Amino acid sequence: MANKKEKEKKKHVSVVTDKSLKFFEKYINNPSPTGFEWEGQRLWLDYLKPYVDKTYIDNYGTAVGIINPEAAYKVVIEAHADEISWFVNYITKDGLIYVIRNGGSDHQIAPSKRVHIHTDKGTVKAVFGWPAIHTRSGEKEDAPSLKNIFLDCGATSKEEVEEMGIHVGCVVTYEDEFMVLNDRYYVGRALDNRAGGFMVAEVARLLKQHKKKLPFGLYIVNAVQEEIGLRGAEMITHYIKPNLAIVTDVTHDTQTPMINKITQGDLACGQGPVLSYAPAVQINLNRLLIDVAKENDIPFQRQASSRFTGTDTDAFAYSNGGVPSALISLPLRYMHTTVEMVHKEDLDNVIRLIYAALLKIEDGQDFRSFTV
Repeated sequence: MANKKEKEKKKHVSVVTDKSLKFFEKYINNPSPTGFEWEGQRLWLDYLKPYVDKTYIDNYGTAVGIINPEAAYKVVIEAHADEISWFVNYITKDGLIYVIRNGGSDHQIAPSKRVHIHTDKGTVKAVFGWPAIHTRSGEKEDAPSLKNIFLDCGATSKEEVEEMGIHVGCVVTYEDEFMVLNDRYYVGRALDNRAGGFMVAEVARLLKQHKKKLPFGLYIVNAVQEEIGLRGAEMITHYIKPNLAIVTDVTHDTQTPMINKITQGDLACGQGPVLSYAPAVQINLNRLLIDVAKENDIPFQRQASSRFTGTDTDAFAYSNGGVPSALISLPLRYMHTTVEMVHKEDLDNVIRLIYAALLKIEDGQDFRSFTV
């Protein structure tokens, strides 16, 4: 009983430093919409460079930091960099702007949001307009949809909009920025999944800080275009040709209202990283992660993902003749909104779990259950 109480009272030691937190905030606040991730990737690589031996970026912007680039056995730790956004699709003669999705943007949260329209001339501020409640009185309420949400940039004609540099195809991101809530949660847009990019970079920092020498090549990957079908991961697998991949992304905290635990599972922010069960998740690599978590007193949760994980894990697993892959997820509230929320301790513990797992993996390790 005493040991149990001691574990319960054990003080959490933060992995994230003040310096790395400043980078995290800057990284989250920088827009990196799908297909336009370059600025964010530059920030990420600049942060990562002191901790790796070599860097690489591909034609579409997937960024890689490499430790031991000459090693034959290649291990990937990966996240994705892109955030959901909107494209300008139609400009009315009165200067209002209609949009289409770039990734899984939620039309229901759009009304009254402030946005940035990214143009060759610079950023133009705008808002998602919405009829005042007074004007909707006594009539059937129309819910927000792609057919009726629109942007207002203060222009009065299509010509004025175009003079600002806005044209069909300009990308639009929300203005909301990073904050810490009640000294417990990190909150912001695009924690899905720039939190992942931050965590894999922190793993590289810890390896350098603790002077750990890995017996294999480590590829720290920040992939683009996950939000529209895992495309960046698909491309980079052909370049790296990895032997092993540990992917990190976010998953749903299911403790808030209107979420059905029967279908979504019982997962909570603050209860640790989430390990997934799915056909793409290689069973013996997953067991290694579970064993590492137990050995290092890292709390963890379990999730069943049915036919596919919906993350870059699937892209790595089914590439290059089959790559043993596993998924470590960060519980997150309010996914694909501007107030995505993750627990500080969960973020630390994902970093700790990946770091400890890398120290357990052997050069040339074979994860097959049996050989013939």
